[in-house]
Amino acid sequence: MEHKTSITQKELEYLKEEAKHIIILDVRTEQEYNEKHIPGAINFPVDKIEEVGYKLAIDTIIITACGKGGGRSERAAQIIRANTANKVYFLEGGTFGYLDNH
Repeated sequence: MEHKTSITQKELEYLKEEAKHIIILDVRTEQEYNEKHIPGAINFPVDKIEEVGYKLAIDTIIITACGKGGGRSERAAQIIRANTANKVYFLEGGTFGYLDNH
């Protein structure tokens, strides 16, 4: 059985309400992040993740988000997943999909 690597907008809403430790990483550039981002998201560009990695306490769920979902967020999630034991997902629809629904 293949491990789930993405998360839907609906699943994210559930996790935000139910999970104790969740972090949303906006992996776009600082300029893109400053234009608009998911409330509460932290900016940590994928280039920086590729360079230095990203680690948190093991009980933290990490959700990566880029503009439209896929691309950069999927790449960042793969890198983090390869280097931690955390549950790591990329957000389907990305930041724009999230903001369109809120």
